[in-house]
Amino acid sequence: MHDELTQKDIDRMTEEIEHRKLVVRPKALEDVKEARAQGDLSENFEYKAAKKFKNENESRIRYLENMIKTARIVSEDSSEDEVGMNNTVDLYFEDDDMVETFKIVTTVRIDALNNKISRESPLGAAIFGHKVGDRCEVKIDDTHSYFVTIKKIENTVDDGSDKMRRF
Repeated sequence: MHDELTQKDIDRMTEEIEHRKLVVRPKALEDVKEARAQGDLSENFEYKAAKKFKNENESRIRYLENMIKTARIVSEDSSEDEVGMNNTVDLYFEDDDMVETFKIVTTVRIDALNNKISRESPLGAAIFGHKVGDRCEVKIDDTHSYFVTIKKIENTVDDGSDKMRRF
């Protein structure tokens, strides 16, 4: 499965990669070199911490590069009155008799605890492209489903505040 990313996601990832290669990597290498110069490496906490940071930086660079390489680019454009990427949506859950708010985000920005879901999730897939007033069936699997009604669609944007998954 490929992650869905917007062009803004790709641009931000590319900026982070460049920053990590041009700023963070040289600093991390220098820190390792300085710590190594302090002598006995077996009990050198600074050396171990510097190596760990250097390795984490390299892992993050590889992760971001792989995400970009394997991503499927999706558009942020949607009709004004339809649920689309980065929109915030109020949904009425029939079974629970309650309204909850969700934001549709790309797969790298999913945060279930803060009601940020992807359009590939069962709920996201059920409401994507629908309008206020539409009653949508959310299929959990072949035998389980529930219904939600779209109460409100707010055309929010990707302003960078939705944090990207670490790994």
